[in-house]
Amino acid sequence: MNKYKICVYAISKNEEKFVDRWMDAVSEADQVIVTDTGSTDGTVEKLRSRGAVVYEENISPWRFDTARNIALAHVPEDADICVSNDLDEVFEPGWREKLEGSWRPEYTRVSYLFTWSYNADGSPSKQFPMEKIHKRHGFRWVRPVHEILEYHGPGEDRMGWINGLVLNHYPDLSKPRGQYLPLLELSVQENPWDDRIMFWLGREYMYHGKYDLSIQTLKRHLELSSAKWDEERSASMRFIAYCYEAKGEQKEAKTWLFRAIAECPNVREPYLGLIKTGYKEGNWPLVYAMVKNGLAIHRKTGSYLVDPECWGFAFYDYGAISAYRLGLYQEALSYAKKALEIEGTNERLKSNLEIIEKEMNKNVGKEALS
Repeated sequence: MNKYKICVYAISKNEEKFVDRWMDAVSEADQVIVTDTGSTDGTVEKLRSRGAVVYEENISPWRFDTARNIALAHVPEDADICVSNDLDEVFEPGWREKLEGSWRPEYTRVSYLFTWSYNADGSPSKQFPMEKIHKRHGFRWVRPVHEILEYHGPGEDRMGWINGLVLNHYPDLSKPRGQYLPLLELSVQENPWDDRIMFWLGREYMYHGKYDLSIQTLKRHLELSSAKWDEERSASMRFIAYCYEAKGEQKEAKTWLFRAIAECPNVREPYLGLIKTGYKEGNWPLVYAMVKNGLAIHRKTGSYLVDPECWGFAFYDYGAISAYRLGLYQEALSYAKKALEIEGTNERLKSNLEIIEKEMNKNVGKEALS
């Protein structure tokens, strides 16, 4: 017999192609409740045919927090645990047993592992904690976009961790994300002292190629007294550097990358930024030094800011090139072999390794690495 009444709730719009996969995953719940916000395909009908309770709502003006709060309101009052996830997110089988086995009465919500992206072989590339499982009462969603759960119930907000519970993300890349920018601008207007939203807005401006606005907004993020997380501050500095580089201001970009390292020296991302800068300049001592410093970091932080490229073959690739250019052929060989261990089908890496081996073993003279 189940220990708790568990309800999954979600919002949907034109996601017919995801319904069967999603319903297969969430069927471990006692009830599945979906608020559809205007589908014009067969999403509603297919969800109902699979056993979901579907409500149809018109939300205008559109806000993600409003939509999710309406969806939460449709969850029965006697539910013990609410599980919010989207139709492009799939729980690995057995999630309910793991949730019930680890849930404690004093918890208000729990976190678990979320897979954001994948390597070419299907293995997880980017993972970080997610926390969208919560008690039925005492919560509301806030922020027009990149919405989060806010606790307003009695007593302390108590977070638990569900070991082994994994939610995998398979996004619909055909959906436009153009609505995010105006919603982020609205969110900053409503919460001008929210450092996380300010950071996300600055990042979004960068994605849209609005480099001056991005620089201005990210500098505002750094000035906020609440912006204390060193990893996110470092990311702000990296993005500022990227914007300056896109504007052709290389010296300023380089300065901000050094600042990003000083802000948070235990993440690889700013080192990779300087490696790429040094590569473009042909500054092999800089590339070599940053490779050494980056590879000295052995653990990912586990945050949403981790760049999978920093944990693939890139550092070893640049290490091979810079060591070769500096005449350090044994190190170049070691780096090149390690890069190929990670990315074995890369023809350029194979070619670079051959050039290094020729230099070492046949003494045929230096050839330029690409």
